[in-house]
Parts: sequence; structure tokens; C-alpha cells
Amino acid sequence: MTRDRETARRIAQEVRPLGGSVYYVGGCVRDRLLGRESKDLDIEVHGVTPQQLEIVLDRMGGRRTVGASFGVYGLAGCGLDIAMPRREAAVGRGHRDFTVEVDPWLGPERAARRRDFTVNALMEDVLTGQVLDFFGGREDLRRGLLRHVDDHSFPEDPLRVLRGAQFAARFGFTVAEETVALCRTMDLSALSRERVEGELQKALLQAPRPSIFFRTLDIMHQLRPWFTEVQRLQGVPQPPRYHGEGDVWEHTMAVLDTAAELRPQAAQPMALMLAALAHDFGKVTATTESGGVIHAYGHEEAGLPPAEDFLRRVIGEKALHRCVKNLVALHMKPNAMAQSGASVKSTNRLLDAAIEPEDLILLALADHRGSRCDPPRPDPEPFLRQRLEVYRATMARPMVTGSDLISAGLTPDRDFSQLLAYARKLHLAGLDREAALRQTLAYARKLSKKHQKEG
Repeated sequence: MTRDRETARRIAQEVRPLGGSVYYVGGCVRDRLLGRESKDLDIEVHGVTPQQLEIVLDRMGGRRTVGASFGVYGLAGCGLDIAMPRREAAVGRGHRDFTVEVDPWLGPERAARRRDFTVNALMEDVLTGQVLDFFGGREDLRRGLLRHVDDHSFPEDPLRVLRGAQFAARFGFTVAEETVALCRTMDLSALSRERVEGELQKALLQAPRPSIFFRTLDIMHQLRPWFTEVQRLQGVPQPPRYHGEGDVWEHTMAVLDTAAELRPQAAQPMALMLAALAHDFGKVTATTESGGVIHAYGHEEAGLPPAEDFLRRVIGEKALHRCVKNLVALHMKPNAMAQSGASVKSTNRLLDAAIEPEDLILLALADHRGSRCDPPRPDPEPFLRQRLEVYRATMARPMVTGSDLISAGLTPDRDFSQLLAYARKLHLAGLDREAALRQTLAYARKLSKKHQKEG
């Protein structure tokens, strides 16, 4: 970042004799004023033509044209985003349906007006450090307020609704009433999956309380069309004895925030967070009430189709789909086993069924901590952590392999995968390699005799 700032300063020094000025813009100014480290450094170059800027960048070496028609450049080996002021106008509903015109003499105030929120419209002179604040962004930062800059340009990009929600979650900001009102009028249906996923990812992986993302969208009446399954959790009852926090929506929001605390320990943090969000989707259809008692038997399996619908709509990576659905399907079992003091063999088999055993434990802990039981249930963490270590130690020991079976005289045939699965079960039950191999070979002989009788 220091090197990028040095590069920005050099660009500013080069364009100053040409009548140009260079400003830090966007999130890097906001983050510096908040005392946060910014991952991205963006500058905007005013008062010189694109040709003049390109000559300056060529002298510095390694100019990259990111989008010439948009006036966006980069430099090889540098993370700095270099842009020129531009006019934008929406001509359709898609995020590419904009006309863009580079205008070096637009001026800082008019350039800042196209930004989304006042806290992102701040500009800082690269050479002097002077902060330009045309729309009250510094005061809004002080108040923790997200307020849109312009009534006309803000609705041109519906993604700003999701950006506002994830900013609220990441920074603990409150969205201004007039901005909420404007967001309620906006149509998000034409957004691309990739852009929605990007904002969701920031909320789930960076926010200390991701629930604020969904609560903010709820206030904006914007959970649909992208988060329909989450909205359906509202009003679904739970037994007060085990869920003093309220309905399934409130429980899910609590589990989501607890999962965020456990997120640094996860093997796949995004899978953990998505599973925390989707773990009780099945309660929408599985919840019944009989004799004043509320049940949601089988909600793990019932939750898989809505989880698949949600993931297909919002998440692109298929491997992530599989991991999340695996966690949803298994999420009730760890705490149930902790409560009953299940055998090592049982917990080994459960953890072996998980794509990410560590994340299954973390999801179970988040689910437990997101439930207010009366009286409180015992903490399952010591039991689950100990059994996870047992499972890891078990898997670290030598186990029967296909080579072992071949060396013992078996040929890879239709029973081979079944025999390996049988050997794995014996291993999980605690048998050493030699004992497991003996029993597996005995099972192979049994299968062979069965086939001879059948055929």
C-alpha cells in the first residue's frame, strides 16, 4: 500500500505542471478517516486529457488499459486503480446498460455526485492531503450514517441497495430514512448473480454481525427476489422452551452472528456462513403443532431443496453447493450425539460423512449458542472438540487400501468399492490395519460365495 501511495504521488507530481490534479477517492478515503486499513487504493485524475495521462503512465512503465472508453488504467506490479472523471447515464436495467463519457474537466464536485453514499463521495488531494467533502460525508461518518448522494443517480444501479446493506453490516452504520425509502422503490431483479454474490460474500465474510445485512434488506423490503428462502423464515414458530430467542428468522440471525465469531477457525468460511444461513430452511415446511407442542421433525432433509434453490440462484461454485448442503443435512447430529454421549464409533462415522468435519462442529456450536433454552443445555463444545481430535487421530493411522486387497489376491471387480467402504467402517470403529484387513478378506469370501449361489 505504501508503494501504491508513492506511485499515486508521483502521478500527481507529473500531471501538476499540465494543470492536472489527483485525488484519492471512494473507500480508501472513508477507511483512512475511520482508522481502518483499506485493501484498495483508487485515484481520480482531473484536468488532463486521456492522451496526456497515458503519456505520463507510459513514462512510468507498464501501463495497463483496463477500460480506455471508461478512462480506467493500471500499472504493472501496482495495485493502484487510476481513473478519469466520467459522466454516466443509465439506458437500461442491466449493470452494463450505461453510457459513459470521459470528461477531464467535469470537476471534483460533479464527479463525486455520481458516488453512491456520502461517506464514499469524499475525496483527498494526493499532494496536500486536503479532504473535499461536498455532501456532508465526514459528518455522516461521525454519526455512522449511510445516506445516498443523489436522488437521480443513486437508483440507476440497483446493486447499491445490497452495497448499503453490506456497508451497514461491515461498519455498523445505520441507513438514513430517506435512503431506505429510496431503496424500497428499486428493482433488483435484473442484477447478475455474480454481482449479488459479491456483496453477499462481503457481508458473510467481513461483517462482525452479518445479520445486519439481512435485517437491513428486510427494512428496505428487498429480501426478495434474491433471498426469498431467508424471508420465509419470518413467523415460523419454534418451541419457546428451546428457542427463547423467537421464531426461525430470529434464531437464524443469532446463529449467523455466532458463526461469524467462529469464522476464523473454519476450513471453508463461506461454506460455514452459508450453512448457518440455510440450516433451518426446512422448518418452513416441516414445522407442525400438535397439542400445543411445536415440532420440526426431519427439517434437515426438508431443507435441502430450498437450500439448493437458494445456492443455485446466488452462488456460482458447485463445490461450495455440495459442502453447504452436506452441512445442512448433518447439522443436528453433533449436538444430539453430545447430549446422548454417543460412542466413538458413532462420532467417527458422523465426522467422516462431513466434507469439512471442523466446519460441521463449528456449525453445531453456532446452532447451540444461537438457541436460548430454558433451562440452558450443557455446552457441547468439550465433547465435540475431543471427538474431533479422536477422529483426526483415527484417520492418521494406516488403513486398508486397494493395494492391500490386491496384494491379498483380490482383483478389482464389482465388489471392490464395497470392500473398501467396509474396511473404512472397520477403521472408524477402531480396528487396526491388520485386523481390518482380516475381516475385510472374510467379507470378500462371503460376497464371493453369495455371487456363486446367485449365479
